[in-house]
Formats: sequence, structure tokens, C-alpha cells
Amino acid sequence: MTDQFMRRLTALALVALVTAAAPAAAQYGRIPQPTMQDVDPGIDDTGRDVELPPELRRQSVFYRSDYPPGTVIVNTNDRFLYLILGNNVALRYGIGVGRDGFQWGGIHTISRKAEWPDWTPPPEMIQRQPYLPRWMAGGPGNPMGARALYIGTTVYRIHGTNAPQTIGQAVSSGCFRLVNEDITDLYGRVPVGTKVVVQHR
Repeated sequence: MTDQFMRRLTALALVALVTAAAPAAAQYGRIPQPTMQDVDPGIDDTGRDVELPPELRRQSVFYRSDYPPGTVIVNTNDRFLYLILGNNVALRYGIGVGRDGFQWGGIHTISRKAEWPDWTPPPEMIQRQPYLPRWMAGGPGNPMGARALYIGTTVYRIHGTNAPQTIGQAVSSGCFRLVNEDITDLYGRVPVGTKVVVQHR
């Protein structure tokens, strides 16, 4: 092989190495992207709940757990919420979860409940998305949906949505969303003080 050929081969290898490393470098420091585009506040897409796939609809499932009946278990990887009924049975609800970088885990309790809650984005969310309203009254176009269950002293909630097409996706800043029909059902079954187990990874 000639020296000129070897120099070209080395140059091509370096270009390939830099190109392969570029995407990772470009992502450093960037806000993680959701799995799909979320719906803007004020847009009422609630009628699209009829499009929800069968596997994401509320249903009784076999679920083995050591937690007592009445416990809520959120599985962020599978994107399901389970309400333990006992005898290895749970009610399973399809949910939307936090996008990469906004997922979390832990054990808390439901500290508060609200019907058609107002929405006040936390300061951290406003900093990331300065175009958001500082406050929005409850209603069909409100991102909190028909009901909300507040999780302990965190800024996170289990709530309804104005965008049922995002169920099964990782789009939020850490809250868990259900279609309005499902959050209304869960709201009626879950009292303040209920244990919430958020499983992550």
C-alpha cells in the first residue's frame, strides 16, 4: 500500500469517528425530547380518547404483589398504573409518563384530590418553557384534565389530560396522565392517604 493510500484511509477513519461521536456530544446539556409532541394548553383533544388502543384502556389484570389492596403502583417503564384489588388482581390503566430526564421513583401518599383542577405550572417548568401560561382555570382544555391526585409534597400529580393521544407516551415533566374517563374512575376509588409506589427502572 502506498503512503498516500494509507493517509486517505486514516483520514476517512477519523471522519467516521468524529461523525459517530457528534450526536452524543450534541445531546449534552440539551433538554430531553419527548417521544411525541405534546398538545398545547387550551387545546381540547379529549374526544380523541376513542382512539386509545385496547391495551391502554382500563381493565382488570392478573397482578402479583405484596402491597395491600388499595395501593397505587405506577410503572414508568411499562407506562401503566395499577390499583391493587387483592387476590392477585389489579385494575390497570394506561398512562403517559415523564420523558427521559424527568422520570423518577419513590413511595409517597395521595395528599390531596381535586375535580377540574386549575393549573399553575411550577417555576422549573416555566423556566424551561417560558411561553406557558402562569395559570389556567380548570376545564376541558386544561392539561390537568378532569381530576387530579396530588402526590405527597412533590410537584407531581396523577391527573387527566386534554390530550388522550399522549397516553402510552413519555411526554410530561414528571406527572402521570390518564384519559379523563380513567382518572375519574380512579379518583372515585382512591382516598387521600393512599400509598403511591412509583417504580422507575
